[in-house]
Amino acid sequence: MTFAPPTISRIARAHLTQDLDLTVDELTSLLDLAADLKRTPARYADALSRKSIALLFEKPSLRTRMTFELAIQQLGGIAILNDAQIGAREPLKDVARNLDRWVSGIVARTYLQRTVDDLAKWAKIPVINALSDVWHPCQILADMQTLRQHFGELRGLKLVFVGDGNNVAHSLMITSARLGVNFTLASPPKYEASPEIIATARELALETGAEIVITNDQNEAVCGAHAVYTDVWASMGAENEAAERREAFADYQVDDDLMALADKRAVFMHCLPAKRGEEVTDSVVESANSVVFDQAENRLHAQKALLLMLLA
Repeated sequence: MTFAPPTISRIARAHLTQDLDLTVDELTSLLDLAADLKRTPARYADALSRKSIALLFEKPSLRTRMTFELAIQQLGGIAILNDAQIGAREPLKDVARNLDRWVSGIVARTYLQRTVDDLAKWAKIPVINALSDVWHPCQILADMQTLRQHFGELRGLKLVFVGDGNNVAHSLMITSARLGVNFTLASPPKYEASPEIIATARELALETGAEIVITNDQNEAVCGAHAVYTDVWASMGAENEAAERREAFADYQVDDDLMALADKRAVFMHCLPAKRGEEVTDSVVESANSVVFDQAENRLHAQKALLLMLLA
């Protein structure tokens, strides 16, 4: 018996420059589609046939680059990589308008959110933010798919991010608020998330009943958590602050004692790469509660779903 794949809903906006470019309905549809892609990848083998997608990567990458290249190829498309700084040799607006004539979409991993926004301004083809200094929407799509996979229902879960109020924290906070996930950010003083993004998340949470908590107390934050998430203390671009951050974040390491405060079903999450011995201990990463490699695997499926909804 042949089963038809689910209908692929098109994303109304032309680009994914940040998490809010997806409506809540689109976000839910994308997670449904990602789950089906994971179960039955062969159904979609030619979905991007005769489409070429440019990967513009200013930053080094393992998971983002590999999963986007594989996603495009496994959907029947062609991935073309350029790993130079965008706009260094010629104006960014010229880069965007050249690519318009050649490819069907752009995936950009950049140092600055402004670069992604400018690509979207000048390109008529879809632009996907594969990471910037402000947002990391593709990672969070995989994270929500992973939480669904382990808990079934997202609404009402407690997700705690311990560490820097960075791009991952921003995207997690916004998406959690929209899906009814209770989100807590535990950061050292001076390293909290953007006040504007916190305010936006709290406003969005009014519609779903989610709770958004910002604190400096990591122990209180983790109590009863269903998921404990962390990231490196100094992201790419902040290496010159590494020593200062190591001192500021010393008490915010996710170790076995901190995980013991969470719910007994709690999972440990990390976007990787992890600096074991800094933001997390090796024993936590290697524990039975760790889902970090599920997250990495789901980057492939969630990004396939995103590509299909923008390009198919």
